[in-house]
Amino acid sequence: MTTLDPYVLDVLMPDLVGHEHSPAAFLIYLYLWHRIEAAGDRAVQLSYATMALETGLSRVTAQRAIALLERRQLISVTRSSRTAVPSYLVLRPWAARKRAG
Repeated sequence: MTTLDPYVLDVLMPDLVGHEHSPAAFLIYLYLWHRIEAAGDRAVQLSYATMALETGLSRVTAQRAIALLERRQLISVTRSSRTAVPSYLVLRPWAARKRAG
């Protein structure tokens, strides 16, 4: 079972889907969150092809969603080389703001 912070549905969903016009970015964010929790790890290594297959999105749409999430600092992407399969870490920047405030 994947547990979501209420912020994800209350704030992040309207922001990514409505403001950014990218429901795919929201879907990929949820997908990565679930995959990381299911693996019981901090990060998960996935190819764009795997993400596309498992979410029903095209590979290019998954790539664009990853780029948006990385730009918005909602995920961290690490690559050991230019052609290596990336490793993804889901970030929760609102959690740090809650602790600071």
